[in-house]
Amino acid sequence: MSKSVLSWIILFVCNLIWSFHFTCIKLTQDQVGPYFTVWAPMLLATIFLAPFVVKDFKKGNRKLKDLLIFVQLAALGAFPSQVFMTYGTQYSLASNSAILVLALPVITAVFAFLILKEKMNRARWISFGIAIIGVVLCSTDDLKKLDFSSQYAWGNILIVLAIIGNGYYNVGCKKISDKFTEMEMLFYTYLFLVIFLAPLVWYYEPEMFFKIPEYTAQTWTGMIALTLFHNFLSMLLFFKALKNLDATQVALSNYLITLMGLPIAAFVLGETLKTQAIIGGLLVLASTLILTIVDSKTQQKNLAKANQSIKSL
Repeated sequence: MSKSVLSWIILFVCNLIWSFHFTCIKLTQDQVGPYFTVWAPMLLATIFLAPFVVKDFKKGNRKLKDLLIFVQLAALGAFPSQVFMTYGTQYSLASNSAILVLALPVITAVFAFLILKEKMNRARWISFGIAIIGVVLCSTDDLKKLDFSSQYAWGNILIVLAIIGNGYYNVGCKKISDKFTEMEMLFYTYLFLVIFLAPLVWYYEPEMFFKIPEYTAQTWTGMIALTLFHNFLSMLLFFKALKNLDATQVALSNYLITLMGLPIAAFVLGETLKTQAIIGGLLVLASTLILTIVDSKTQQKNLAKANQSIKSL
């Protein structure tokens, strides 16, 4: 199995885990505030990773100045992605958020072009177009409720800034992926993000610490799932795939979240799954398969050409 195909399988698993994200938040929202929901699982994931990263730090002869890149990625990428999205959704509508998030692959592709000099080939444009149609079908209800009136303007701006931060973070991590291990990238991002978020938690939600003993089984389920799967396992897998795929490819795979999120919401939360949503989901899956197969063949051809060039020398 080629590295490209294996990386796409890993990405599929990542998006499957991420598609549970909204459901997990719904499980915790009755007892846990938005900042604490982000901060606590991230803090626990950082603690879990610490022993492994300390070992790599010593072995790799790392210096503190090597970690400054993660201050930048956390401050300009991960922090706005988490905090601005939380605030923006509060000041806007959920339907607005759902539609604006569709811009993530486009913004990521722009950053990938500017920073990494990646290009959108024909296969990627076709796959992107099919995915857009599929996601629009999945989001029909959100489109009907769409409202960008002035009263939601501030929230919409924050959501867009969050998406820009997310795209920048993904591309930034791709740029340094050959210098750091998956665990290092995850740990140092979380470390600085936990530090940046701590004042917000202590200022806005100090009572959350005292409510922990009162958590119900539902809340614990959501918090544990966010810690182990969303913040830990899925991100390790994500960075693993990011080493072998272009940032643009990884961004396009995010449309799989819509495909898998719909049946999960229908099963866990009892939401209705409509026919156009099923058709849209199948289109998203088809676009991903096209991109996987075509890019895998392209990668094999490039590798064959490189080997031929080496032999000719």
